[in-house]
Amino acid sequence: MGGERVSWGAGRVPPRGGPERCFAGNVWKVPSSAQRAERLTEGEIVTSRAAGGAALAALCGLAVAACGSGETTLRFSPSSADARQAPPATTQPEEPKGEPAPGASADEPLRGKVVVIDPGHNGGNAKHPEVINRQVDVLTKRKPCDTTGTSTNDGYSEAAFTWDVSQRVAKILKARGATVKLTRKNNTGVGPCITERAAAGNKAKADAAISIHADGAGAAGHGFHVIMPKKIGGPVDPVVGDSRKLGITVRDAFRAGTGLPYSTYIGSKALDFRNDLGGLNLSTVPKIFLECGNMRNSGEAAKFRSPAFRQKIAESIATGMQRYLT
Repeated sequence: MGGERVSWGAGRVPPRGGPERCFAGNVWKVPSSAQRAERLTEGEIVTSRAAGGAALAALCGLAVAACGSGETTLRFSPSSADARQAPPATTQPEEPKGEPAPGASADEPLRGKVVVIDPGHNGGNAKHPEVINRQVDVLTKRKPCDTTGTSTNDGYSEAAFTWDVSQRVAKILKARGATVKLTRKNNTGVGPCITERAAAGNKAKADAAISIHADGAGAAGHGFHVIMPKKIGGPVDPVVGDSRKLGITVRDAFRAGTGLPYSTYIGSKALDFRNDLGGLNLSTVPKIFLECGNMRNSGEAAKFRSPAFRQKIAESIATGMQRYLT
């Protein structure tokens, strides 16, 4: 039985009680013998009449569950004969691999993907405490709308650092075909609030979102870490699993690409899970925070001041994002 073969990429974790998610597999457009056949997109389930459904299942190795009224629900099976298995998230990163997204090409492997980048803080925050200190609800508590961020001992601000790195990451991902949106337009404004930063990713229906930061811990501490959401009985719960995969993938790429060590003062193996960050709690798309290092550590501060090293940081982040998305 012939048909047009199309590929399907990793999907989202559905809400609690929804269908199982699938990680890889192949889908076929079934010819006229099936009464209904669809090209699947991320996370979709397709319903076909029984005859066509059985044929499709036999061809693609799909699991079939009866739905009544002569219909069957087809679910992807990770054991499909030629399903592509994603490499373990903790393996040493290499150049991004995987089939391009639908409509993508080898030159633009991220075409069709949407990424939201959130440069932490903003350069004008310190001048407007009445705005950034306004309390907002992040579901587990109330917190200030935004903060000023930290800086190196000689005054290089976190807001300037995150803005520079975010622009670099955006440029790389756009060149690879992704649609990229930033949560702020410059480094001279105020905010946006942490609630609005989360809303930006949700509104864009991002395939992945990342908030870029740098820490301000004691000078003896060094290294980077990734912050991921916990389940809170809120909107983030369905994407906690995918956020963890995104976090581990970016962590591995960042470590390999920058040479910076895991944080010596927070988290385990550079992974930290929190339920008090509005940017995570309110997200309905896979999202992480990346603390690129400690700006109060003299060694890391010197690296962050280097444009060449900031480019290395950006390339590492982009590599991790692409590995997750493909």
